[in-house]
Amino acid sequence: MLPDPKVKCPYTGFSKSCRAIVSKHDCPKFVKISGVNPNDGQPVDKFGCSDSFMHMLLIENSQQQRQTGAAVESFRNEMVRANNAGLALMLDQMPSRERQAISQNGPSVALGAPV
Repeated sequence: MLPDPKVKCPYTGFSKSCRAIVSKHDCPKFVKISGVNPNDGQPVDKFGCSDSFMHMLLIENSQQQRQTGAAVESFRNEMVRANNAGLALMLDQMPSRERQAISQNGPSVALGAPV
C-alpha cells in the first residue's frame, strides 16, 4: 500500500521520498483507483500517485468520448427517420395542390412562413 522508499517525489524536487510524504498524510496525489484497465480489461484496485494513473485514465476518457459520439450519432439517425416518417404522413394527408408547392418550393411555402 505504501510506495517504495527508493522512489522520490518529483514535486519536492526529488528531495523527499514518496513513502515519507504519504506516511505523514501530506500527499494529495496518493490515491486509490478501482475499476477496469481499458487496455487489457483486467480489474484494477490499487494505491499510487495520481500522475502514474494519468495515461490509463486518458485512454479510458477517450473510449468514453468515442462511445458518447456513437450514441449521439445513433440518436440523430433515429430522429431523422422519425422526422421523415412524420413528414411523409403529413404529406399524405395534404391536398395535392399544397403537396406540389412543397415539392417545388420547400415546406416553408406551404406552412405559411415568410419567403
